[in-house]
Amino acid sequence: MQPIVAYIPIFTTVFAIYFIVEITRHYKKRNTSYLLWWSIGVFAFGLGTFAESIHALFGWNEVNVRLWYIVGALLGGFPLAQGSVYLLMSRWFAHVSSVFFIVLILVASYYVTQTPFEVPLDFDYQLTGRVFKWTWVRQFSPIINIYSFIFLFGGAIYSATKYYGSKDKKAHFKGNIFIAFGALLPGIGGTFTRLGHVEVLFITEFIGLIFIYIGYRIIKNDNRMKRESLTNITA
Repeated sequence: MQPIVAYIPIFTTVFAIYFIVEITRHYKKRNTSYLLWWSIGVFAFGLGTFAESIHALFGWNEVNVRLWYIVGALLGGFPLAQGSVYLLMSRWFAHVSSVFFIVLILVASYYVTQTPFEVPLDFDYQLTGRVFKWTWVRQFSPIINIYSFIFLFGGAIYSATKYYGSKDKKAHFKGNIFIAFGALLPGIGGTFTRLGHVEVLFITEFIGLIFIYIGYRIIKNDNRMKRESLTNITA
């Protein structure tokens, strides 16, 4: 019998689906690179929590462990972070970093699908990469996750600092603070996962995604109201 906290990813997945629908519609309307990456990011986030939901409902499975590791530990917050890169950095840097990390993730994912499993006698059958016999496979994720953290959390903090004190950008300041905290929480959960406490990740993912959504909606609504106001003035 799984503890109650193990079922939190089911609610996170449902919320991720709602978020995906909304942000995808936003992307189709605005057609910008950063919204495309954020849409992919929310989708990847939902895939990770879907794998956790499968584990809670049906138990430990090698295929699902590999899926969870690829979409969670490797892909993780990279697409969301890359959305921030396209929003804040030069197009050249955004394109080059996209190619580099996509190739790195594909290579790492291949080895995750190929590594044999080595399950200890006292294993508790939780989601973890510690069962990979090729232990070096786990060295890919810190590189990707550090990059993702820098540009998702750091990008949100940079934007909040940029808009701090601006009367016209109060919503952007507030929204980016929510996004920054939302980005920070799954990173904390990931650290606990590497220490063997995956249940912490389930909680931080749920709260983190809600925070990111709130920040996204604050900024989106403010931009929409300003566009509508400008349209009324010029009409």
